[in-house]
Order: sequence, then C-alpha cells, then structure tokens
Amino acid sequence: MLGQLLARIREDRQISKTDLSTLTGINVGHLTHIEKGERKPSHKALKTICDALKIPYQPVFFTYDKEVTEEQQEFELLNSIYYDKIPLIKIDSFVEAPREFPTAACAFKMTDEALKNSIPKDTICYLEPNTIPLHKEFGLFEYNNQFIVRRILYKKNKVVLKSDAIFAKDIDISDADTFRIIGKVFVEK
Repeated sequence: MLGQLLARIREDRQISKTDLSTLTGINVGHLTHIEKGERKPSHKALKTICDALKIPYQPVFFTYDKEVTEEQQEFELLNSIYYDKIPLIKIDSFVEAPREFPTAACAFKMTDEALKNSIPKDTICYLEPNTIPLHKEFGLFEYNNQFIVRRILYKKNKVVLKSDAIFAKDIDISDADTFRIIGKVFVEK
C-alpha cells in the first residue's frame, strides 16, 4: 500500500522518479522497488521522500505495513485516502491504549445511532488512520462533508456504507459523491 500511495502522490505532483531521486539521494532503482511494494523504505528514507514530495510524514507512515486487497484495488479505494490531511479531534479526555488494537492512533465516541445494534451511541471507538477496512469491517468515512462510521461492503459494481438501523439508509457510493476513508474502526466487545 505504501509504495502504491507514494507512486500516486509522485504522479499527482508530476515528479518523475529521476527528479525524486535527485531530490532525495535515493537511486531510481530503489525508488522503483519501493513503489512496486518489493521493498520498504527505512523511516529516514520515507521522511526524506515525504519532504521531497512536500507532504506530511505521519499520514503516509500510517500506511507503512498495510496491504491493499484485490477487491480494494478494483474499487480504487487507495484514491480515497488522504495523504496530506489529518483528522481534527476535540480532546475531552484520554483512554487507555487498547492492547487488542495496537495500531489504533486515537479514540472517539460514536455520535449517532446508525449502527446502534453493533456500535451503540457513546461507545468508544478506536481508529487506525489511513487503513482501508476489509469487506464488512467498520470504518470512519467522510461522505459528502459529513463524518460517519459505517460497515463497508464491496458489492458487484459499487462500494456500500451499511447501517444496521432501520431509520438509516445504506449509502451507495457514486462518482458524484465526496468520499474519503479516514481509517478502520475497532470497538471492544
């Protein structure tokens, strides 16, 4: 996932591998291996690449050991991850870092009842940023300028954000929608 994301960012910025090599001091062959996912850059090299691409390190770092499934590639969900933004959170307290979710970077409370059977309102949720949830897993999403927690489904030709409440409709994501994946959501059982 990291290599694919770096390749996407480099292409978005219209920087050739040769130019990135010049900016970073990392040879083109090594950059090619990184972008293909055949090698992982050291943290120092990743920081250097991020500096050269003029992007923040932390959002990209969250993808360091993640893989993109064929299903996620098919729906081009890597394009739905922010690489230059981080969530703005309001801190009203701290919670213990959960041992069962070691990749969680922050926690928040569920604010609505769209998943009331699975995640009741006010339940503490743990977020693993910039991680694309697998089929039927929970995620935090930005959908048409609203932040929502839903279960993601990969259906035949579309991505669906599923609710388990009768009053909340499932959301079929279309090209006309603003859709971003903030990360994977975990809850304690």
